[in-house]
Amino acid sequence: MKVAIVHDWLVNYGGGERVVEQMLKLYPDADIYTLVYDKKKMAAHFPPEKVHPSALQHIPMATKLYTKFLKFMPQAFESFDLTSYDLVIASSSSCAKGVITAPNTPYIAYIHTPMRYAWDLYYDYYRKSGKLSRFFMKRWIPAIRQWDYISSQRIDSIVCNSQYIAKRIRKCWNRDAQVINPPVDTESLCPNGKPAEDFYVVFSRFVPYKRIDLAIKACGKLGRKLVVIGSGSMEKELKTLAAPYKDITFTGRISDQAVKDYLQRCRALIFSAEEDFGIIPVEAQACGRPVIAFAKGGSLETVVQDKTGVFFNEQSVESLKQGIQAFEAKDNAGLFDAQKIAAYAQKFSASRFRDEFSKAVQDLMQ
Repeated sequence: MKVAIVHDWLVNYGGGERVVEQMLKLYPDADIYTLVYDKKKMAAHFPPEKVHPSALQHIPMATKLYTKFLKFMPQAFESFDLTSYDLVIASSSSCAKGVITAPNTPYIAYIHTPMRYAWDLYYDYYRKSGKLSRFFMKRWIPAIRQWDYISSQRIDSIVCNSQYIAKRIRKCWNRDAQVINPPVDTESLCPNGKPAEDFYVVFSRFVPYKRIDLAIKACGKLGRKLVVIGSGSMEKELKTLAAPYKDITFTGRISDQAVKDYLQRCRALIFSAEEDFGIIPVEAQACGRPVIAFAKGGSLETVVQDKTGVFFNEQSVESLKQGIQAFEAKDNAGLFDAQKIAAYAQKFSASRFRDEFSKAVQDLMQ
């Protein structure tokens, strides 16, 4: 069977790319189609001979400027000729799901989210954009929104990562979606068998909606130790914010093994974002560590109150402070068991994802 896998872009390795890797384990001979491809960063995961980037790849610095190409993304994905394939699979949070397939070709799409900058986060992006960006947003986004809806109707079967996203798909596209949680590497992530140390962890890209600022301020005001792992556009701003607090440290980008070590040793992970699913909290739980999570979005489907973590109700410093203090009272009472937390995380394993997605494909083919 000849299979094509379509993914938005292959420029960094993250949750979406992990999904594609698991799809390739199911269909190792599949071809990959994508907007742009960074060979230096991604060749180890996705060999160049498998990858077919769009014509936009030829634009200078395309792998860095690709987010500016939104106006041209629909045409780029529609230009892929997939008529020779027996099965087409998309992995999409932007425009990849808009490919055109032959009438008799089964087409299944794994949707991480409908494009948020066109729908529910449009006004947030607009407020934070400069005058030039706002000028183009006003003129381009309405057409992008129409195309996004129309192209969603081409998909034969929609799968998504959480009930939270299934509701958004129903709202934006008027389509039903089957929920299959994304794969988490629960095989290599496990407790270290040692008592937790007295520090908290944030592990994230440094972008505004992740709300790392809340963790920095809350831990700073409470005098708690915090390790901030990652990097991104807000790095300078966040380091300035943390400067008055001596117990907050930044690691920058570190290896997977180093991340695992921090997750195994920390007292808890702090997760302040409203995420579509949120793989990082599951990774922390696979390491046996509880999560202090904002009570909205995908976290409500991955964290169990008083068993694998606690929630705080508002994206505010005061609410997070109260969440940390509530967690510490319960942790001191011995409420959280590392082995039980890790056992719970196994329900999100990569092998489980492959089994469930394979069945979804088989159901469609039949």
